[in-house]
Amino acid sequence: MTTKAAFSPEEWTTVLEGPSTAGMIVLTAAHGGTFRETIAMSKALAEAHAEHGASELLDEIVSAKPKIDHTRYHSPEELRDTGLGHLRDAMALLESKATAAERDDYRHLVLTVAGKVAAAHQEHGQNVSPAEADAIEQITAALGAAGS
Repeated sequence: MTTKAAFSPEEWTTVLEGPSTAGMIVLTAAHGGTFRETIAMSKALAEAHAEHGASELLDEIVSAKPKIDHTRYHSPEELRDTGLGHLRDAMALLESKATAAERDDYRHLVLTVAGKVAAAHQEHGQNVSPAEADAIEQITAALGAAGS
């Protein structure tokens, strides 16, 4: 089993910020609902923490307090582009240090957070807006294929 100890402090920060980065990408993809979507992101991480035990790596990720400096980005596009690169970096680190099952669990966590943020606020009568769905597709692509 992979643990935090397998990563340098900088690498750990990259892996740790993945779920909340995905949430922020979706949160800024469409206008409106920011408050509900922020709460949904927090709830999704809390629920993942409550489901701990499947993976020591995921337990350590969801036990940590996510930190994202959203003020370092000047636009939603900059957040999206930088965040997607950040997710690719996290997956590359996990590819070299984690098991296939742990990588799949991480993908699932990130996509669960993104999905719950997207569904937290209806946009024009839709549970997930086209912009949010597009953001989730981009996040999925950045995370790579499951089982790899």
